[in-house]
Amino acid sequence: MARLSRLRLTPEETEEFTRQINSVFAYAERLASVDTEGVPPTVNVLDLGNVWREDEVRRWLTQEEALANAAEVAEGCFRVPRIMEE
Repeated sequence: MARLSRLRLTPEETEEFTRQINSVFAYAERLASVDTEGVPPTVNVLDLGNVWREDEVRRWLTQEEALANAAEVAEGCFRVPRIMEE
């Protein structure tokens, strides 16, 4: 994995990371052995409902109203100071 990731590890680091990744794999094997028969799949462990509002058509600002208090306007858009060099 270190070679594929192009990492240069010392022998001590290789040994430590090998122990850690083996521990992760062992835990994944333990999880795979858990009997989940009859347990419905879940996306979230909390009982959350949809919190989105229903879409509804409503009046919105016109372009003129939106730009009415702008410090500067250019070609029907907000004009703001340049932040990047050309």
